[in-house]
Amino acid sequence: MPISSGTIKFISSLRLKKVRQNYHKFVAEGGRIVEELLAQERYRVDHLYAEEAWAAALPQPPTVPLTLVTPKELARISQLTTPNQVLAVVDLPDPATGFPSQMDSSWSLFLDGVQSPANLGALLRIADWFGFHHVVGGPGTADLYNSKSIQASMGSFLRIDYREGTLTHLLAQFPALTTFGADLAGENIYTLRAPAAGLLVIGAEGPGLSEEARTQVQRWVTIPRAPGRAAESLNAAVAAGILCGGIRFSQG
Repeated sequence: MPISSGTIKFISSLRLKKVRQNYHKFVAEGGRIVEELLAQERYRVDHLYAEEAWAAALPQPPTVPLTLVTPKELARISQLTTPNQVLAVVDLPDPATGFPSQMDSSWSLFLDGVQSPANLGALLRIADWFGFHHVVGGPGTADLYNSKSIQASMGSFLRIDYREGTLTHLLAQFPALTTFGADLAGENIYTLRAPAAGLLVIGAEGPGLSEEARTQVQRWVTIPRAPGRAAESLNAAVAAGILCGGIRFSQG
């Protein structure tokens, strides 16, 4: 039975943050992400819309409602340029309050107004790869449940403890936590001797760190540019990946 026009309209409306918040739902797409969603307990999958071939290949039938759709129907509800076999409508979890008590004993990321959903998702993936278990999105940072954030994270949003809050409140709770930021005049990331715990502050791609954030950064690091090269800057996620890798490398 074809999916109704009302269902198509509703799923399409979840592109908007206010609709996601109003109905407490978001969209995740693609076989790998959806399979990870079905295997965990933090997020409740409300409904699956899948092509028959994907559903038939599952090792066991899903325990959530499943509607089989044609590729054409999937394209009508998908938020991807190229739809990928399955779309899940997922319940938003209750928002976490405060900051995890373990943040002062490990490395974490603070995102200072990272407005690009794709960059947010990529940063979660980087944090996941390098073992930065906590990520805090500051004011002006993109919505975690924007479909571009979810897709770019490649499932890492399921493994990272993501909170929202201000840098001021975070440091008030963990005053001993050393903050790091990127600056051309900073320490060489490749020779840095990183402490066992810290907070790496990542700014927006255009303006970089806000003045408020800059006043709260205690140590500056830089990614050396090759001699004679004129590139002005790096993408926020690319820079974060290099910095996170340098921090982990320095710890052996």
